[in-house]
Amino acid sequence: MRFGSSSHSGHLPVKHDLIVVYVLSLIGAILMAVVSLGGLLYPSTLYPTDELLQSFFANDVVNLLIGLPILLGSMWLVGHGKLVGLLLWPGALLYVLYTYIAYVFGIPFSLLTFVYLVLVVVSTYCVFDLLKSIDKKSVQERISEGVPARSAGGVLVVFGVLFIFRAFGMIVEASSNQTMLPSSEFGVLIADIIISMLFIAGGGLLLRRRPLGYVSGLGLLFVGSMLFIGLIMVLLLQPVLTGAPFVLVDVIVVFIMGLICFIPFGVFARKVVAS
Repeated sequence: MRFGSSSHSGHLPVKHDLIVVYVLSLIGAILMAVVSLGGLLYPSTLYPTDELLQSFFANDVVNLLIGLPILLGSMWLVGHGKLVGLLLWPGALLYVLYTYIAYVFGIPFSLLTFVYLVLVVVSTYCVFDLLKSIDKKSVQERISEGVPARSAGGVLVVFGVLFIFRAFGMIVEASSNQTMLPSSEFGVLIADIIISMLFIAGGGLLLRRRPLGYVSGLGLLFVGSMLFIGLIMVLLLQPVLTGAPFVLVDVIVVFIMGLICFIPFGVFARKVVAS
């Protein structure tokens, strides 16, 4: 089977076969499942401190419940010739990229660090190869009249700016106070900075009605929405799994912020499906 070929999804706007991206994404999904299950089965070995356990144990559950299904689901949609799957796929890969950047920088070096690095490299390569493979002008022609380019692009830029300033602010504050950020928190801040720069770039392209903006916009809204949902799940699971205190206000705040991303994502996705 030639994944992405005319026999399967010929009407998808792709320039060449996607079999390499498909195989690498599948390898990434398998690795994600293995390391997440490893974290759940051997938490004291992989997360030897209370800080690491509270930060990553619940996140392994979320990886299995959100990260893995959205990656496999988007690949399944592409295999069935769905444009929405093609545009969601990079977002699912960005979810993997974000997650394991946080693991690389947040967990002390071990043999598993190499697995996390493989996940980062594989997901990065797949995102760029997918974006290169998609016929951007064709996508723009299909969806430009229906998707909320201005509101979606604005949300991406605003979130990108807010989170990048928050991340740099926390790093600068810790440096000025001569204190060390917990490694898990530092890893998340690095991931925030990287994804925020992508939000700003993609949102800016969408606001300027550029073809790449239309191709990347849905995936960026998708990863933003899934990260908010994942954070809510982590906040709910941590008290049950690790004994961390439950803070209802944090859940409410994250949910309200998430709505700002969920709504344009839902409208964008509905228009893409309709196209």
